Amino acid sequence: MSDGHDNGHEKVPSRQRRRFPGISSRAYEHPADRSALVALRKLSGFDTVFKALSGLLPERSLRLLFLSDSVRVSDRQFAHLNVMLRDACYILDLEKVPAMYVKQDPAPNAMCIGLDEPIIVVTTGLVELLDEEEMRAVVGHEVGHALSGHAVYRTILLFLTSLAVRVAWIPLGNVAIMAIVTALREWFRKSELSADRAGLLVGQDLQASMRGLMKIAGGNHLHEMNVDAFLEQADEYEASGDLRDSVLKILNVLPRSHPFTTVRAAELKKWAASREYQRTMDGHYARRDEDKDASVRDSFRESASHYATHVRNSKDPLMKLVNDIAGGAGDLGDRMRRGFGGFAGSQPRPPKDGGGPAEGPEGPEGTEGPGGPEGGTGSDGEGPRPPRDGA
Repeated sequence: MSDGHDNGHEKVPSRQRRRFPGISSRAYEHPADRSALVALRKLSGFDTVFKALSGLLPERSLRLLFLSDSVRVSDRQFAHLNVMLRDACYILDLEKVPAMYVKQDPAPNAMCIGLDEPIIVVTTGLVELLDEEEMRAVVGHEVGHALSGHAVYRTILLFLTSLAVRVAWIPLGNVAIMAIVTALREWFRKSELSADRAGLLVGQDLQASMRGLMKIAGGNHLHEMNVDAFLEQADEYEASGDLRDSVLKILNVLPRSHPFTTVRAAELKKWAASREYQRTMDGHYARRDEDKDASVRDSFRESASHYATHVRNSKDPLMKLVNDIAGGAGDLGDRMRRGFGGFAGSQPRPPKDGGGPAEGPEGPEGTEGPGGPEGGTGSDGEGPRPPRDGA
């Protein structure tokens, strides 16, 4: 329980919470995030390479910028945030408490940057939007990023995105780099789900975590919102539409660094109901001193199993189709026509001259495909602009 002053952490919260001594970030990481991190940590010279890489980026400049133009959290400034920060580090057993800054910005946002010495930045918009327990989950989220070393993703993404701009004139050069960036963004989205779990371990209040995500999506109108209805949106988002909508979902999420808010809420609730979460709360979790023995093969196997289970259980039309193909489902053409819509029903051909038997059904003639009048996306070719890195 977080009721002592060990490790220099003082000013405990208003209620007792379970502490996780020696916890490894593997205990709360999403399988896809965990497999990537385990593989990166196994690379020889990994730390040296990325410390050198970080020197190419404006991390030092950002640190000075926040120091000079933001408010540093301490016992004398935003003291309630300082209590939350120190307690989050105490609960997750993070020995070195990161520096934390409050930046004037009406948009609710938070981030954790830095490889050697992570710093946490929250905006005034976020501080004003969330209540104490909701904010505690966000602070735990950012401390989870620090414990996992997720700044690695951010560092590589910044570097490769910058590099992609510089080599855009080289044939296929930009395409190759952006393919890597797309994969990194997928990892980064999964790292946000991991950090949401860390926030729940720190706050230990699922309803507060849900409320925080809901407010980030809909603002400070809690009396007008309902958590159950909000979660129903995630289910509707996954299951609704046809194959065209499935493709649009993929295109919408590709440029984003964060999953959609309703999806994050649904994923967090699912994890909170899992045996893994209960075992962690009972004190049975991966330990930091065991990280060196973590198996890359086992981690990737677990990640592959997670994606396979997701495809198998998904209500999304495209995922159902993929599952049917994998299962050897027949009549695939009819399934795709029904999925994309805009097709007229198949009609039998008229009998041949001489009154012979009619031939079997044949595809419709003169019908519009998905690209026809009813199949257009209404898009101008550009997806929505990705939001800034946020809580």
